Amino acid sequence: MTFLNYRFSTAPMMEWTDRHWRVFARTLTQKALLYTEMVTAPALIHGNLDRLTQHSTEEYPLALQVGGSDPDELYRATEHVKELGFYEINLNLGCPSDRVQAGCFGATLMTDPDRVSECFEAMLNAAGPQGPHITAKIRLGVNDQNAEKTLPEFLEMLRRKNIRRVIVHARKAVLGGLSPKENREIPPLNYELVQKMKNQFTDMEIILNGGLKSLDQCIQQLSV
Repeated sequence: MTFLNYRFSTAPMMEWTDRHWRVFARTLTQKALLYTEMVTAPALIHGNLDRLTQHSTEEYPLALQVGGSDPDELYRATEHVKELGFYEINLNLGCPSDRVQAGCFGATLMTDPDRVSECFEAMLNAAGPQGPHITAKIRLGVNDQNAEKTLPEFLEMLRRKNIRRVIVHARKAVLGGLSPKENREIPPLNYELVQKMKNQFTDMEIILNGGLKSLDQCIQQLSV
């Protein structure tokens, strides 16, 4: 499956990007990739799959965001959903919430690149060459990491695993001490570092996320 050439996508937002919101969003544009809310791998394996993944073809192209850190669970979850019509399965490596940290997934995984590598290997094996794309959503880094050093190392690991599309929230995640809302506002944005990574990893699609609140802002960033 080849990557679609789109310039915009929505963000996956808990309690917002449900199927009703996505149908509404699709009436506004046919030129954006839409994302579901995050669903955990155990929920996809053991829960009501029809309810958790309910969508319609009018929402396409549609990406499913998954949370998890166990390679076996992510393999099984990917197998469960790979034939349901999703264009992309996106692994959440950016959420900083306490609940997500307690489950050992989201942004905390950026401190364990070996585990992330195993997770993507499992998902890619489950999806197969004809399945949906497997992609990543990340932050610049977490806590006191030196993002100038650790971010390119993390992206290089993703490249070695053949992950070719990475959405980068252009802030660090502060694990502990900030709420998810504060983590979207307080850590400073660093669009320049994301642009630097885009210039360095030319065989990957690096997509900017974070702080983009108007069409004018998006147009300005697309022109950089």
